Amino acid sequence: MATDFYSVLGVGKNAEAAEIKKAYRKLASSLHPDKHPGDKSAETRFKRVNQAYQVLSDPKKKALYDEFGEQGLAEGFNADRARAYQSWSKMGAGRGGVGGPGSVFEVEDLFGRASGGGLGDMLGDLFGRVRGGGGARQQPQTRGQDIQSELTIDFVSAVNGNTVALQIDGSSEPVQVRIPPGANEGSRLRIKGQGGASPFGGARGDLLLTIHVTPHPSFRMEGDDLHLNLPITVGEAYRGAKVKVPTPRGEVSLKVPAGAQSGQMVRLRGKGVSKAGRAAGDLYVHFQIRIPTVDAPEVRAAIDQLEEHADASLRDDLHF
Repeated sequence: MATDFYSVLGVGKNAEAAEIKKAYRKLASSLHPDKHPGDKSAETRFKRVNQAYQVLSDPKKKALYDEFGEQGLAEGFNADRARAYQSWSKMGAGRGGVGGPGSVFEVEDLFGRASGGGLGDMLGDLFGRVRGGGGARQQPQTRGQDIQSELTIDFVSAVNGNTVALQIDGSSEPVQVRIPPGANEGSRLRIKGQGGASPFGGARGDLLLTIHVTPHPSFRMEGDDLHLNLPITVGEAYRGAKVKVPTPRGEVSLKVPAGAQSGQMVRLRGKGVSKAGRAAGDLYVHFQIRIPTVDAPEVRAAIDQLEEHADASLRDDLHF
């Protein structure tokens, strides 16, 4: 069943960009997986909301979706050809059906009277050609229908890429699908020839996969770059330290500078997403100082001592 992206965001079809953005932010905040750990229903709705916003916030995608539905978002979709085919179909239906009893359908009525091979070439692109009997005749040999589906992968697979086996309806053998490194939430993959069969003997359609990525508790991906919130102790922040940091290609040693503050960032070059034919992205490490939460007299005493050396003007420059 096709998805109504407007209903997903709870807005009307005439909603302006500001209204769409406001609705998205409200839903994304309330449905974020961090607020519903383990709730698969909330996670699914969160992904749907993200997918809907990615389409409706993009003027070009929104225009195609409004005119053709989800089919208009498929990779390689030709809007002009689709409009021509729709016009041809309506003209045939208006005359009792293409080739129906008593009907005389001339394809020149659609494109205008033409001489030479231009018209035939155009029709060949639209419907394909078949030959048989006493000569050439036009028959629809359109390819099979594209099939839309969804696939959820973990964050590590999205960063590094992975191969997954999918069982396609009507196929006895699973199809091996290669997920490229750097797949984002809402990315779309086209699997050639794994869609619906053509009713007229043409090529099979394609399988169009929308990728969903399970959020990581510590990492996030922005393009080819990764961001990591790294917890450090008060002592590590004050004195400095060397700590182990996980990356897509193994652990590395990171020097925490003495006097590090929460929110301070260090960049590890080339430790982000690695894609073939281009330089790897970077890993940005954000320090997060974690204080002890144990309720013990010695901890309170240590905190009291720290407070004696706190900066009295800490918030003097804080203003709106």
